[in-house]
Amino acid sequence: MNKFSNFTLLLLFSTSLNVLYAQKQRKTIEQRVDSLMKLMTLTEKIGQLNQYSGREVTGPASDRKNYLLNDIKNGLVGSMLNVKGVKDTREIQAIALQSRLKIPLLFSLDVIHGYKTVFPIPLAESASWNLDIIRQAAEVAAEETAASGVHWTFAPMVDIARDPRWGRVMEGAGEDTYLGSQIAKARVLGFQGQQLGSVDRIMACAKHFVGYGASMAGRDYNPVDMSKQQLHEIYLPPFKAAADAGVATFMNSFNTLNGVPATGNAYLQRNILKGDWKYKGFVVSDWGSIKEMTPWGFAKNLNEAAEKAIIAGSDMDMESEAYKKELEKLVKGGKVDVKYIDEAVRRILYKKFELGLFDDPYRFSDEKREQKVMNDPKYKKAALLAAQQAIVLLKNSKNVLPLSKSLKNIALIGPLVNAKRDQAGSWVLYADTANIVSVYEGVQQKIKKANLKYAFGTSITDTLTNGFGDAVAAAKQADAVVMVLGETWDMSGEAKSRSDISLPGKQEELFKAIKATGKPLIVVLMAGRPLVFSEIAAQADAVVYAWFLGDQGGNAIADVLFGDYNPSGKLPISFPRNVGQIPIFYNYYNTGRPVTKPADIRYKSAYIDVVNEPQYAFGHGLSYTTFKYDDLKLSKNQITKSGKLKLSFKLTNVGNVVGEEVVQLYIQDVFASVVRPLKELKDFAKVKLKPGESKEITFELGTDQLTFYHEDKGWITEPGEFKVMIGAASNDIKLKASFELR
Repeated sequence: MNKFSNFTLLLLFSTSLNVLYAQKQRKTIEQRVDSLMKLMTLTEKIGQLNQYSGREVTGPASDRKNYLLNDIKNGLVGSMLNVKGVKDTREIQAIALQSRLKIPLLFSLDVIHGYKTVFPIPLAESASWNLDIIRQAAEVAAEETAASGVHWTFAPMVDIARDPRWGRVMEGAGEDTYLGSQIAKARVLGFQGQQLGSVDRIMACAKHFVGYGASMAGRDYNPVDMSKQQLHEIYLPPFKAAADAGVATFMNSFNTLNGVPATGNAYLQRNILKGDWKYKGFVVSDWGSIKEMTPWGFAKNLNEAAEKAIIAGSDMDMESEAYKKELEKLVKGGKVDVKYIDEAVRRILYKKFELGLFDDPYRFSDEKREQKVMNDPKYKKAALLAAQQAIVLLKNSKNVLPLSKSLKNIALIGPLVNAKRDQAGSWVLYADTANIVSVYEGVQQKIKKANLKYAFGTSITDTLTNGFGDAVAAAKQADAVVMVLGETWDMSGEAKSRSDISLPGKQEELFKAIKATGKPLIVVLMAGRPLVFSEIAAQADAVVYAWFLGDQGGNAIADVLFGDYNPSGKLPISFPRNVGQIPIFYNYYNTGRPVTKPADIRYKSAYIDVVNEPQYAFGHGLSYTTFKYDDLKLSKNQITKSGKLKLSFKLTNVGNVVGEEVVQLYIQDVFASVVRPLKELKDFAKVKLKPGESKEITFELGTDQLTFYHEDKGWITEPGEFKVMIGAASNDIKLKASFELR
């Protein structure tokens, strides 16, 4: 027997032991849950289903603080959110342990893109197309969060979003189902590790289940109407990927889906999640979403809302007090079977046992570990790498970038040059500006001998032009101008929908004034969403999209501007030319009247005032080097439903600097019983090459990537012709081929 066979047997044996251990552990936990539940009264069971915010519990005295502390002491609370830090979590946990059964609390928090160390917003991280970097960012966030005594984050948000007017687009992975699914898995594994219970990992929560990213008109909390085909093909797969990765919890969403609020939607929670997917974790409502079924007109009062939510599969009530006030009456009145209570309690208790809280309720509350972890210097390095990878070079006319470090005079102009709080973005827990590097500081550290001329120009929301004169004067004296424009941090995020996503204030006018000086002009844009900036796109010499990059944003931007880092980001979402194109995304249908020539739009599916294509397409992103794609080979021209097709091609760096390329594999099902998109992303790889270096890239296609959802038949695969497209972006296809599925 050779060494490889020995290694294979050892690996199989080790895997089998892990499976057996997990099964044994599960049986043991189930036995402990059973034993505990036999001791619990109905009131105590319902207590485990309630979650409340701790802002007033750990803050100033209030009426709510007093009764909430009493509820915790009496075992009537299962979880607290917004309690952070070892001191506070330990104090509140001690109160919970005064209850009759001494059931520990779960502490939870919205750790969206970092705890103390602020990483790029999730949409920016997704622009890296680097799953290792994304997972590492979640790992760092988990380590810091766990060290603060918190057990559970309400992340990742895995909603597919195709409307940048929706403020919460900043929390997700963009418009594509495949990319979103891969990122969902990476984030779950980063937060949780391979198995719950480690004191440096936390429970993750896949949210918002489901369709929230398709809110009508891009307005938060709005209805969603879509076909089952769209639901199953586009919006559900990232949640399935999270479930398959072992995500501990799900959160339902604020929206209705085809007339039924997600919180009270049994089709989603009972049939799909807990039924078809056999999901074993628990479901928490979003903030107050159970009681919000009343203004929706779906429940006539809080009592009926509680009834519909628990029967539909919502296990934990966040901040509605619906379960606390109504469930016991509903059970005793015969409207709710106690089996629904028992199932929900069992799911929640299982996670508490899995985290080890019954063995040691304070195991996450170690002050020495908290102090050590919060000051670990390695996290700064991880944040810098994530920020570098997130930056997307949208335009670079005549290779104006990178700038030479020998430049004598550089003008830094715009309202975000010195921004710190804005750089952190929305959803941050420690907006400590002392930790955040501004663009000015990053450039100053990079080229210490240059004369930096700074001019504010205008504020983001200003309607005045008083600062234009100083900005123009600074530009005229400069060898090159870098403008830093965009949104403020609080213009995107929850409840931050915008009907107009162009640059706010007088920033466009400021750009025109600086452009008129004739100096080389680079524009850096910061935002939590795609913005509309058609004039800048047309006239700037270079455009760098920097999103909100977190603590190390200024250093990362300076590294890109001066060539110490070769940008490799690619857009995870399409950028529209104007708001009238929204929703716009790459994998659209052809229609019966497609535009075949740009000038031929008569009686075609087209606008008469703008082209159909976005300003910047999904997958777009430039580099300081050039990559050549050639020699595409298919292992066969025909495959069966049980077969696999291998594709290989050669990628070569034909430029002069080291660079990374995100190669993207798209397919098209040419003819089917249901109309199929012109392109669908099915795989990608991020490849780093030295100048002159070549590498063979291989992808594999099988039935899983060729299926689609049919409303009458479910997931099916049909024989026929498929096109394969490999490229640098959805609109930049380099290689094409076809094969047949028989």
